[in-house]
Amino acid sequence: MITSILDNDLYKFTMQLAVLELFPKAEAEYRFTNRGPQRFSTEFVEELERIIEEEITRLALTEEEYRWLSEHCPYLKSMYLEYLKNFRFRPEQVKVCLTEEKGLDIRIKGPWHSTILWEIVLMSAVSELYFTTIEKEWKGKSKNGSTSESVLAAYGEKIFEIGKALEENNCLFSEFGTRRRRSFELHDHVMKTLVQIKTLTGTSNVYFAKKYGLKAIGTVGHEWTMGTSALVGLRYANRFAFENWINVYNGDLGIALTDTFGSDAFFKDMDLKLSKIYDGFRHDSGDPYTFVDRVIEHYRKMSIDPMKKLIVFSDALDAEAAIRLKKYCEGKINCSFGIGTSLTNNSEFFRKSPPLNMVIKLHSINDIPVVKLSDSPEKETGEKDAIRVANYIFGRKGLDE
Repeated sequence: MITSILDNDLYKFTMQLAVLELFPKAEAEYRFTNRGPQRFSTEFVEELERIIEEEITRLALTEEEYRWLSEHCPYLKSMYLEYLKNFRFRPEQVKVCLTEEKGLDIRIKGPWHSTILWEIVLMSAVSELYFTTIEKEWKGKSKNGSTSESVLAAYGEKIFEIGKALEENNCLFSEFGTRRRRSFELHDHVMKTLVQIKTLTGTSNVYFAKKYGLKAIGTVGHEWTMGTSALVGLRYANRFAFENWINVYNGDLGIALTDTFGSDAFFKDMDLKLSKIYDGFRHDSGDPYTFVDRVIEHYRKMSIDPMKKLIVFSDALDAEAAIRLKKYCEGKINCSFGIGTSLTNNSEFFRKSPPLNMVIKLHSINDIPVVKLSDSPEKETGEKDAIRVANYIFGRKGLDE
C-alpha cells in the first residue's frame, strides 16, 4: 500500500523541514475524523495495526531518492535531507481502536517534526484497506485479488476523458489525490494516464513525481498556521506563520493558504510586504467566485497587478468546477487547480462505493488545543470550546453564539 517514504505529499516534507528548523521541541497530537457513514471492523483495525508496525516502519529514504530530492527539490536543505535519510516511522506514536459504533479512532502523538509525516500515509492506508477488505466488489474478477484489467481500463478511459476536458479548456492542474485514493495500484494507473495530458503541471505525490518525471507540487498546509497559533498566539498566527515560512524558504514555495482561521483574518494580516513576496493564494473552502473577487480587490488596494499573481484552487474540485473557475478568472487573475479525489477515487465512476470522507488534523501542540475555522462551517475542526474562543477572538461570533 505504501511502497516508498516518498509516497507522501510534498507539503508534509516542506513543513517537516520548517518545524525541525524553528520548533524542534514542539509536541503534537493528531486525530482522525470520518465524516461519512462507513463502519469498520475488528479485523480491519488488526490489519491496519499490522501495516503500521510491519510495513510503514520499514520505509526509509534510499540513496537514489536522496539524490533525486537534492536535484529536483533544491529548497529542501542538505541538513534536512540528512535528517530524512535517517528518519523512521515510530509505530508507538499511533494508537488505533474501534469505537462502540464501529467507527475508527486514530490518534498520533509525539514530537511534531516526526509525527508530521503520518497523516497522508495513514489516510491512504485506511482508504485502500477499506476498499480491499470491506467494500471490494469494485475490483472485478481477478485471480490474485488485484484490480481486474477491465476495471483499470475503464477507469483509465474515465481519467483520460477528464484530463482531455481540462486540456481543451487550457486548465493547468496538478494531481492531489494521495490521501483518499482507492488503492496505490489505481493511483499509479491514474498517473500513467495523466502524463499524456499537456496541461498537467505535476503531482503532490513525491514518489509519482520521481517515477513519471513530473514536478512535485506543494507548499504548506493548515497545520503550519494551526501549530503556530499554539506557539506564538492565536490572534496573529497567520502573520507569524507567513513570516516564519519566508524565513525558512526565502521566497520559495510562495503560495499562502488563506482559510485556516477564515479569509477575513487572512486578508487582515496579508500586508503589502507579504502580498508582494507571496506568489499567490490557495483557496480551500468557501465560495470560490466570491474569493476570486476578494483576492483581486485585495491586490488592487495594494497597487499590485492581479495578472502577476496566482490563485490555486483545491477545494473538492472536479473537471467541470475547474473549467468554470478558469473561465471566471480569464483576464482577471492567473489560476491553477489541485484536483484530488475525483482523479484517484472518482465517485461518479464508483457510485456504489463512494470514497471515504475523512481527515486527520492537528489537534494540539504542547497540549494546547488548536483549531481550523475555515470558510465552510462543516470543515471546522478542533475541540468545541477552542473553536468557540477562536471564533470570538477573530470576531466571527460572540462567545454565546
